[in-house]
Amino acid sequence: MNRKILRIAVPSIVSNITVPLLGLVDVAIVGHMGSAVYIGAIAVGSMIFNLIYWLFGFLRMGTSGMTSQALGRRDLAEVMRLFLIAVGLGVGIAMAFLLLQVPLRWLALYLMHPTADILPLAALYFSICIWGAPAVMGMNSLNGWFIGMQNSRIPMFISIMQNVVNILLSTMFVFGFGMKIEGVAFGTVLAQWTGFVAALLLWHHYYGRRLYLYFQFDNSSPSLWEGWGGFSLSSFFTVNRDIFLRTLCLVAVNLFFTSAGARQGAVVLSVNTLLMQLYILYSYVLDGFAFAGEAIGGRYYGARNRQAFALVVRRVFLWGAAVALLFTAAYSVGGSRFLRLLTDNATVIAATTDYYPWAVLIPVAGLTAFVWDGIYIGITATRAMLISAAAATALFFVAFFLLRPLLGNHALWLAFILWLLLRGLMQTLLFRSSSRALRQ
Repeated sequence: MNRKILRIAVPSIVSNITVPLLGLVDVAIVGHMGSAVYIGAIAVGSMIFNLIYWLFGFLRMGTSGMTSQALGRRDLAEVMRLFLIAVGLGVGIAMAFLLLQVPLRWLALYLMHPTADILPLAALYFSICIWGAPAVMGMNSLNGWFIGMQNSRIPMFISIMQNVVNILLSTMFVFGFGMKIEGVAFGTVLAQWTGFVAALLLWHHYYGRRLYLYFQFDNSSPSLWEGWGGFSLSSFFTVNRDIFLRTLCLVAVNLFFTSAGARQGAVVLSVNTLLMQLYILYSYVLDGFAFAGEAIGGRYYGARNRQAFALVVRRVFLWGAAVALLFTAAYSVGGSRFLRLLTDNATVIAATTDYYPWAVLIPVAGLTAFVWDGIYIGITATRAMLISAAAATALFFVAFFLLRPLLGNHALWLAFILWLLLRGLMQTLLFRSSSRALRQ
């Protein structure tokens, strides 16, 4: 079982770590253009797309859980229907973005409110990068389907390839052809489409031909075209609705965390931003094991194999606990050195001292929430995920506003830790009812 978990987790961790490199490459290139406005434009544009794609992350999560369960039931017709529904929905939503790009761009830039010198460059970056939306949304659906099929190697390969293509093309456009921010944007879009096309070709090579032969020549196989108005569509939209609303809760907390820090001044905002990098780094690693819980747990849940499913839950939690203890030890001993790699501002580094203990608590506080998220996605218990996220989000805001007069920025960090803890606690309490299908 450990080998199965690592076979999913390790490539997923590599994929997670490479994802932010697309944005970092863009920043690194524009950082050598001689003006800070280019960096600001990339920062604004990247944040807009990150937020949009995060809100539609249900395309990956919902597809992963439902596909792994269908695979466990050996229902290849359902597996194929989920592929078509997920990729079709992802590309369809992105096409709506393209049709509505003008009002969407206006709304996004109005909410971000960049300065007058950054605004036209951010608008240009948005106008180009929006054409990569079908590739990104389609890729999110494909990644979920691949993970549901117990294959995290293809998403890892695509992530690495996209970064290489992005580096080569953006560098060529900017330094070879003399383009500015439009060169970076074109490089990013072409990398996104290259990854999507490559993923479709790999899908056809490893799965498409086999599934075609299965439906073409096995007369005993169920029809691919049966059930479109039943389980596949209704369950798919119900699951993804809950995940979307749950993601809104997470987005609200993360955006408010940044906003509340900004209202306390540049130093506090910088401190919070730096310390949150420790949270992000930890999440990239632990999410790899959560993905393993999605894929393997969902498969055994679909097969109604109670013993194997329980073993997956125990082993994933053991791996998660090991990762949490490792990160806690690393942050306790050497986390401040990592912060110095991100900035050499002595004032900001000194100011992190007061708040650093909160960052050390993050790995243990977030352990159960992260691992349960993976298990719950695998068994598509999305209503419980929504309930726990909504309750924890309410606690976050109540705790912050009650304690802010007494604790200041410490209240923000305490509320964030409580938010992580309550999500995990509620999912633990709800797990027995959420997995009741195994006892039927």
